[in-house]
Amino acid sequence: MTAELDTIKLADGTKMPTVGLGTYLINTPELMDTSIKAAYEAGYRLFDTAQLYRNEDLLGDTLTKLGIARDQIFITSKVAEISQGYDNAIASIDDSLTRLKTPYLDLVLVHWPVHEHFFETWKALEQLKKDGKVRSIGVANFEMSHLELLKTQAEEMPVVNQVECHPYMSQKSLVQFDKENDIVTQAWSPLGHGAVLDDPMLKKMAAHHNVSVAQLVLRWHTMNGLAVVPKSANPERIKENYQLDFDLTEDEVDMINIMNRNQRTGREPELVYELGKQYKLRKH
Repeated sequence: MTAELDTIKLADGTKMPTVGLGTYLINTPELMDTSIKAAYEAGYRLFDTAQLYRNEDLLGDTLTKLGIARDQIFITSKVAEISQGYDNAIASIDDSLTRLKTPYLDLVLVHWPVHEHFFETWKALEQLKKDGKVRSIGVANFEMSHLELLKTQAEEMPVVNQVECHPYMSQKSLVQFDKENDIVTQAWSPLGHGAVLDDPMLKKMAAHHNVSVAQLVLRWHTMNGLAVVPKSANPERIKENYQLDFDLTEDEVDMINIMNRNQRTGREPELVYELGKQYKLRKH
């Protein structure tokens, strides 16, 4: 990782690591121990969890076991749909702090927009920040319409919007909107749940740079100004995903940009907003 890639400055002045480790589906103590140890040794300093992942306690235990100083890492968690609403959100973050064995979180996100509790959940995050329990606040899976709506009542706008983003779902308009509103776009599923890894053009481009397709795509994200949280429990892949000290040409970035198919691998935010919960995905 090159020095300029290490961190990205948020609108509130916080410096957030550009590349973090997603911990979704890391659900045993052994897997958490090996994953976090490999990631920390490789240079990762951001660890991304969520109430919905049911592994905050595992991450907290591992960080304690490894003896990693709290001020050396950046911990993100997210308020689940079931925890939304003003009082519920505050109570849920208190619970997250206990599970993660930390007095504060670096970043808390509203995991999905939910119509019923839309404004009160955000007000809870604003209060948590005032109380010092959270350093930065943001959202996940918010579309432009949700951010515009939030703007009508928010005292402080999100500094991060974590969304599904990869070459087949590049979110160009949303990324541009976020940029214009001083919101950092952070990509979850930056490799499209592996969907892009067998793409012939990406394979050819990766071979030209003598890197993996995953490295190529992650570098494409960062060259477009995004932060990323690739998920892996494989120590070698974890290490590889952090080694992004190469550059793509402007033409190469543009070639990947135009691969967009608006192909989601996850849920449609507007449907979650309306339903108030995540719905079951169809198997392709």
